[in-house]
Amino acid sequence: MDGLTKGEETLAASARMPRRAMRNIALLAICQALTQSGNTLMFASSALAVLTIVSPDMRMWANLPVTMQHLGVMLSVFPASLLMMRRGRRFGFRIGSLVGMVGASSAALGLGLGSFPVMCLGGILLGFAVANMQLYRFAAVELAPGPFRAKAISYVTAGGILAGFIGPSLARFTPDLWLPTFQASFVAVVCLHALVFVILSFIEFPRVKPEDTAGPQRPLREIVTQPAYLVAATGAMIAFGVMSFVMAASPLAIVQCGLDKTEAPITIFVHVMGMFVPAFFTGHLIQRFGVFNIMIWGIVLLIAGVAVALLGESVWNFRIALGLNGVGWNLLFVGATTLLTTTYRPAERGKAQAFNDFMVFGTTATASLMASVVLEIQGWAMLNYVALALVSVALLVIALFRLKGPARA
Repeated sequence: MDGLTKGEETLAASARMPRRAMRNIALLAICQALTQSGNTLMFASSALAVLTIVSPDMRMWANLPVTMQHLGVMLSVFPASLLMMRRGRRFGFRIGSLVGMVGASSAALGLGLGSFPVMCLGGILLGFAVANMQLYRFAAVELAPGPFRAKAISYVTAGGILAGFIGPSLARFTPDLWLPTFQASFVAVVCLHALVFVILSFIEFPRVKPEDTAGPQRPLREIVTQPAYLVAATGAMIAFGVMSFVMAASPLAIVQCGLDKTEAPITIFVHVMGMFVPAFFTGHLIQRFGVFNIMIWGIVLLIAGVAVALLGESVWNFRIALGLNGVGWNLLFVGATTLLTTTYRPAERGKAQAFNDFMVFGTTATASLMASVVLEIQGWAMLNYVALALVSVALLVIALFRLKGPARA
């Protein structure tokens, strides 16, 4: 099996994850759910909130706070990861939650003052919190014995299922709680990060060991040019990039194709469930069939989603296409993350993980910004052809790597 020794395979097949590890991972999954819910709520509310305070000629910039959040993620992955290398996961994650509270408070304050720049500042700060959330999956690996690392990543990722319910529910019920409209939504994000701050104190993260920071380290260039690292990073970049590209455009495409705008939340819900429900099984599938086989199946499902989207423009074309896109993202991204954890030494994990996430979320930011441009200029069909081309790159990279026949990932 890819990435596991024979002994680890036997243990994984015959044993259950230790109870303490399962408890810690469950709590981390709750943190993932709450933080992701806040992220979803901000995406659902920010642009609409901006429209209430800007002049008509500024409306084209309504998504700027969200764009600034993507920028904040890119700028934060290295400092967030390196801080945890020196001070530990709990300290780093709680700093992330505190900054998340400050960021959401800034957004609420900016809305109250009618200040667009202050709202954008809130977006950048929230990017730091989101960057920390993306490191939860790597922390999960450290909370479980080696044979269970794929399951640990998968279970923490599954926290997104709760986020698929909590975030949209808050987005629906909080905007009109008080004036100005949407300020209560931003305050709800503050509360979510506060809950995460408390829950983190109950997770038994490993202590920082001297060898974790002072052990042998290779130059970053040597780490990231390993074939396995390149495959993992490429898979994660394309999984997130294609998912973001298609998801960001789909609500606009639904209206553009003449369907009712109320179809958009239903399609996005199906997509989110596709992204996170399989996480309960992905880790087991990786252990049984190997990480590369699961990544390839993820690519196949992404391609199937494109095919369904190109076959028609009915509500079911959108629902099935976005559902397949979500499941494909899950298999490819969890597989890529699992593979990445085999490519660095303990003392190298901070910079190795940070560089991967910098590339992944740089791709995500670019994809989300380009989605509406491609849709507006070329249409829904061309957008899916672009997605198909990107997915084909991931398939080619994995195929070339496998043809070289490495003994281990």
